[in-house]
Amino acid sequence: MTPEQLAEKILQALAALAADGTIAVEGGLPRELKVERPKNPEHGDYATNVAMQLGKRAGLNPRQFAELLAARLRDDEAITAVDIAGPGFINLKVAADAQGKVAQAILDAGEKYGTSDSLQGRAINLEFISANPTGPLHLGHTRWAAVGDALARVLAAAGASVTREFYINDRGNQMDKFGASLQAAAHGHQIPEDGYHGEYILDLAKRIVDEVPDILTLPEDEQVIAFREAGYERQLKEQQDQLDHFRTKFDVWFSERSLHEQDGVPHAIQKLRDQGHLYEADDALWMRTTDFTDDKDRVLIRSNGEPTYFASDAAYYVNKRDRGFETCIYLLGADHHGYVNRLKAIAACAGDDPEHNIEILIGQLVKILKGGEEMRLSKRAGTIVTLAELVEEGGVDALRYTLCRYPADSPLTLDIEEMTRQASENPVFYVQYAHARLASILRNADELGIKLDEFDPGLLSHEREGDLLRALAEFPRVVATAAELREPHRIARYLEDTAAAFHKFYDSCRVLPRGDEEVEPVHKARLTLVSATRTVLANGLDLLGVSAPERM
Repeated sequence: MTPEQLAEKILQALAALAADGTIAVEGGLPRELKVERPKNPEHGDYATNVAMQLGKRAGLNPRQFAELLAARLRDDEAITAVDIAGPGFINLKVAADAQGKVAQAILDAGEKYGTSDSLQGRAINLEFISANPTGPLHLGHTRWAAVGDALARVLAAAGASVTREFYINDRGNQMDKFGASLQAAAHGHQIPEDGYHGEYILDLAKRIVDEVPDILTLPEDEQVIAFREAGYERQLKEQQDQLDHFRTKFDVWFSERSLHEQDGVPHAIQKLRDQGHLYEADDALWMRTTDFTDDKDRVLIRSNGEPTYFASDAAYYVNKRDRGFETCIYLLGADHHGYVNRLKAIAACAGDDPEHNIEILIGQLVKILKGGEEMRLSKRAGTIVTLAELVEEGGVDALRYTLCRYPADSPLTLDIEEMTRQASENPVFYVQYAHARLASILRNADELGIKLDEFDPGLLSHEREGDLLRALAEFPRVVATAAELREPHRIARYLEDTAAAFHKFYDSCRVLPRGDEEVEPVHKARLTLVSATRTVLANGLDLLGVSAPERM
């Protein structure tokens, strides 16, 4: 029995009490409710405070209401005990055979276990990283690459239609500086002080000249543009390859240039003008964003006729909504707090609900320690630590898991040695080792010729079996909550708790027969539980983009 199934039984009991006139709740009965696992296992398997929520509305004190509901629940064979505590909490214990059926349900669902339809029908655009194509991806991008991709997986598991989008900042002054830097490097000249520096510029310039030698014969103005475009193409490809290796996939690579080349900006301005939030002053076109909590109005078109970066931001949001996305989620870096109000103001000025149609998540800074000292410098990029170097140091699994394990809005310090240490104190190793141990048990069972062809869920009656079953039953709710709150770190913490429950079960309950012992039904029941646990850990690791090893 899952928590959701138990909640449904409570709702059915309430409906029966209302139908025979035992209770009459003002405003009607709730359509759904949650049951929780009590902090003290001695109180029962699950608990609900529904009597405290509905008692007064039924003209009863909560304990009286709880007594009526408890009497009805005690008639259910799947519930072995119902106790009332304090002012009206109801504690419940579930029968072993009912609880044990969770294991079979997990095996039946397989890779789908943990998914739900809680966000069914929601079209979500999830934009993250959004770097300039002028250099390597760095530490800040790495955090969003892991967290953003994990969030996309979690949202999809909750039933949403998710589009992962990378916004390419390929327009503006920084692109011209990039081209000038490459040109200077190719000629052996000093790179402009406000240009791009680092060994990668020298390497990239040499590569461009080797692949396009005629570029050096172009007139100087054309040469800068040619270097800019050649560098753009190659640097973007490098970013895409690095993210692919990091298991971070994007459905759309959206070019900022396209907004200006395909009339995206004029279209957005017209839409905003129709909403009545634009005005002209000082020969410039402004958006009255102060009507919607922004600290000042924003210029869209300068007095010289040139659109601002803010115009691109506005056009990009309108473009997303025109493409049919109900919710646009932006994952931005720690230095983008000022963008929150202005982006929400854009949504409001476009006629949308800024509390529903747009969400902005701000990530905090990450520090990486190596040998007890902070990593600050890059061999290739000079002043930044790159994604490629971090992957080389820590590995994809350890890096992704560790970055996803903490709330993205909190600062984070990671120690390379701790992150890669193969010890139970290392969370990613702890979870992966549990999965490998489960796989090993199943291999041994297969070698012994034990088939999972019979399963008596009532045999899973040991305390540790019950603890593990209840942990497994929580997985769909954890995934749905992680999606609802945009917090994929909840998956990692759940996996660690479930791995701990498995290790305690394995230490207390012998799974395989020893020596010449006959294979008993209890062995098969426990093997079914082992297989179900392996499925849940694998599904959870996949949501984080982390591998589930069969051997370690």
